[in-house]
Amino acid sequence: MRFSRAELAAFTGRTLPDLIPDPTRLLIVGINPGLLTVAVQAHFARRGNRFWPALYRAGITDRLIDASEGFAPDDVRHLRDRGIGITCIVQQATARAAELSPAQLRAGGAALRERVATVQPRVVAVLGISAYRVAFEEPKARVGRQFRDWGGSQVWVVPNPSGLNAHASLADLASAYREVAVAAGIEPYRA
Repeated sequence: MRFSRAELAAFTGRTLPDLIPDPTRLLIVGINPGLLTVAVQAHFARRGNRFWPALYRAGITDRLIDASEGFAPDDVRHLRDRGIGITCIVQQATARAAELSPAQLRAGGAALRERVATVQPRVVAVLGISAYRVAFEEPKARVGRQFRDWGGSQVWVVPNPSGLNAHASLADLASAYREVAVAAGIEPYRA
């Protein structure tokens, strides 16, 4: 699918449904959906995003998922069967996460904690330390497992897969994502 800039801009502020299986072992949390993601109604839809390649390389998925034109039903089923959920801190789409205000991130963080209390995943993995620090008012937080759990859920911060986060290589992303998957009780496909 191809969209013009004007067509994509029309998706500003719109949302897409969370992918939340029952039970959820690993809840992956992006900052907010991009415009293309909402347009095709599939998380991490932009082809240049390293999210799906990192999950595949980490052994979390058994295939490289291509969400650029929406999810294939088999891919959604695969994620659900593995207990992998996907949501965002802020539900509304923007062209760039940098467009979000601190107030939006904090409000989204409060709403996320409510979702986590309902879903009760084993592990929550937030993609991106900068957004985490603002959304949860933890200015000294570091990448890795966080000091405080949310209810019975471990909270981790892992590198954001965006190409704007160039200092984290695909290998770095895969290693961090594998670590949270193992903590969630998800057996990797490859050693």
